[in-house]
Amino acid sequence: MSNPLSPVVAQVGSIILGKEHQIRLTVACLLARGHLLIEDLPGVGKTTLAHALARTMGLDFQRIQFTSDLLPADILGVSIFDRESSAFKFHPGPIFSQVILADEVNRATPKAQSALLEAMEEHQVTTEGKTRPLPEPFFVIATQNPSHQVGTFQLPESQLDRFLMRIHLGYPDAAAERALLEGRERRDMISDLAPALTTPDLLDLQAKARQTHTAPALLDYVQALVRHTRQSPDFVNGLSPRAGLAVLNAARAWAFMDDRREVVPEDVQAILPSVAGHRLYPVTGYPALGSSQVAERLIADVPIP
Repeated sequence: MSNPLSPVVAQVGSIILGKEHQIRLTVACLLARGHLLIEDLPGVGKTTLAHALARTMGLDFQRIQFTSDLLPADILGVSIFDRESSAFKFHPGPIFSQVILADEVNRATPKAQSALLEAMEEHQVTTEGKTRPLPEPFFVIATQNPSHQVGTFQLPESQLDRFLMRIHLGYPDAAAERALLEGRERRDMISDLAPALTTPDLLDLQAKARQTHTAPALLDYVQALVRHTRQSPDFVNGLSPRAGLAVLNAARAWAFMDDRREVVPEDVQAILPSVAGHRLYPVTGYPALGSSQVAERLIADVPIP
């Protein structure tokens, strides 16, 4: 029996060329019920990836353009007085959708960014004293421009930690870029995509991914990685318990995508750059580490039990 997620990866890969690993990470992030941060230069396909994934998964999709004047009510919704009923009626904001594209999230003020915190953590929002549940599945894909660009606000650590993964797309290789230049407009191709899954199928796959077996020795390995970051003099702070769970859930999803019923250390190593890279900060004066360098250092320093 073929993996039901293989057509998803292949179809999104027909739009975002030459980025199969990043697409697999994106699907694994959704499978693990996490949220994704894509940080890169403008124009490399961040928004297109979000559009293509939502279309392929057959999920409701809303795009929120984050700007410096965006207000929390623009995201969550607002109550407006209805003359016919003589009462205030709540009008849901774009957050009430299955896939949210928070485009250029670091161009909004911290006040507007904070509107996402409860939604991402609790899958619910509280407005005007009432708690309202969000649809399932609920997946936030936020795009972020490099912090050195004009008009950006640094994401606080509390919000960065809400993202299960952070990935970078980067420039395409020569063959992929030539295919882009010779091919159709990517946005036109997205409109032709057919859903490869239904919402019940996806919810079922998410539940099955969580059940992927993890042996005690594998848990020992995850704990050793987390403990090393806390004890190492290279980092300001180590990985939190939530980060340890993020590593485990992402590794389970990665193993499930490979049709395996048990997580192996190589699964942990495959997802570690995306899960740990944005949660670790080098000490003052220590050379800045990218996500891949963080993972390479941890993998080299921590032996597999």
